[in-house]
Formats: sequence, structure tokens, C-alpha cells
Amino acid sequence: MSLDGTKIGWIGAGKMGGPMSRRLVGAGATLAVYDPVAANVEAVVATGARAASSNQDVIADADIVISMIPNDAVLGAITIGEEGIFANLAPGTIYVDMSTVSPEASGEVSAAAVAAGIDYLRAPVSGSVALAEAGKLTIMVSGPKDAADKCADVFAAMSAENFYLGVDDQARYLKLVINLLVGTSSAVLAEALTLGRKGGLDWEQMIDVIGVSAAASPYIQYNVVPLKARDFSAQFTSEQMVKDSRLICDAGASAGVPMAIGGAMLKTFEDTVEAGYGEDNLTAAIKLLEQRSGLDEL
Repeated sequence: MSLDGTKIGWIGAGKMGGPMSRRLVGAGATLAVYDPVAANVEAVVATGARAASSNQDVIADADIVISMIPNDAVLGAITIGEEGIFANLAPGTIYVDMSTVSPEASGEVSAAAVAAGIDYLRAPVSGSVALAEAGKLTIMVSGPKDAADKCADVFAAMSAENFYLGVDDQARYLKLVINLLVGTSSAVLAEALTLGRKGGLDWEQMIDVIGVSAAASPYIQYNVVPLKARDFSAQFTSEQMVKDSRLICDAGASAGVPMAIGGAMLKTFEDTVEAGYGEDNLTAAIKLLEQRSGLDEL
């Protein structure tokens, strides 16, 4: 699989966007990259990309434009804002947003894309920074099917699996569904491990047993080694989980779905951030629960 001759403009080269864009350069794509943080751009340029001076510069000559940005506001600004790229993209250009944003914001971008003749793909990802670096993400895609087919090799360069879900915002909803499961799993795991410590269980042995038990989801198994070492280095931070939890709860409210457990998840991570663990991995919710339970940190 080679991307030789594929011209890509990439917007947003942060924690996830950086390694993802570098995978495309490694696969042979001609890639221009823009990010407001110069160091992020430099890390991609070091692998063979061109540094763009602005969002408008990044789209010059691009057949496919991809963004990986932090939130709804930035998505709107880079696409349909006063300096938005949609005003200067040629009809028929494929625009792919791989961020985690609300279905509502995505719908506004979709309407503008249709009006401008742009093929808009929603392609959020599931996975960690390490999986992004290894090209082992899971990518969920929705939007025009022919555009998705044209991007098949692009997605393959970044992923172990990718799934086409439909023509609308199905990918946005599936991303929120998955993050609801990840967030609630982390919050419940924090309570479970704290209860185990209060009951006198050995920390490492408890985690080993959970990791081979009926409760051992792939997510829990992935976290066995860092949890045993009490390594809370960020793959996905508590602050990011707060942002996504709000998107999840808002989507539930809009769809008329009660979100009692989602609401409890949001409160857990808001409290985790308030306690000073916002930049730690979301599994650091365990430290909040330990403090509240009168346990010393191991």
C-alpha cells in the first residue's frame, strides 16, 4: 500500500494528529501540515512534510484535506468561519475531519460542505497515542461512500481497522458510544480498585486477577501493566474525558436518551480535574477515589 502521488493537506498536528500525519508521510504521501504550535509542525516536517503557513496555505494543491482538531469551535472556525477553508476548496475536494466533535457541529459543517460541493467525511478514531504511532487505530467513517472509497489507502496507513457506517453522522455517534464505554469503564474501575484496597487486597495481585477474570475487557487488559506500576502518563487525559463526557451527555439529551450513568461519569472526571489530575491519564480517577476513601497513595 503506497500513497505516492497523493496530495494531502493536514490541519492539527498535536498529540494524535502528529503521529497520524507522520504515518501518511511514511506511506509516501505529499503532505503539507499546519498547526498553530510550531513544534508540532516541525515534528512532522522532520519526516518529509512541507510546513504550511496557514490553513489556507495547507489546502493549496491538496486532493484531500484532513483535520484533527480539539473541539467544535475549532472545527467551525477552520471550515466555515471568516477564515474557513471551504470558501477556497475546489468542488469535488475531499475534506476529512478525524476529531471528536458533536453531531450538531458536524451537521453544520455537512450542510456547508454540500452547498460548496465538497465531499465531507467524518472519520473519528479510537485508540491511544501509541496506537496512532504504530498505525493501529480504529477509524469510523461516514459520509459520501465514493469519497470514503477514494480514501481507503489513506485510512489504511493509519489504522488496523476501519469501518464505513453510512452517509450521515453515524461515525460521530459511534465515537461517542465508544467513549461512553471507555469513560464509564475507567470511572467504575477507579471505584472497584479503591474498594479492593480498602478490603486489604494486594494492589498488583488484584489487578492481575481482574485482568484474567470475566470482567477483563480489552480496555482493562490494556491498562493492566500501567495500573500495576501506577503509571498515569497521559494517553487520553482526564481533561479530554471531561470534554468528551459533555459531548456524550449533550448528545443523549438531544436524542432523548437518559444519561444517568453518563452524568455520573462526567462528574467523576470533572472532580478528577479539579483535584489536580487533569493532565494525567483518565485512569488517574483512581487517585481521586483513594483520597476520598482515606487511603494513602501507593
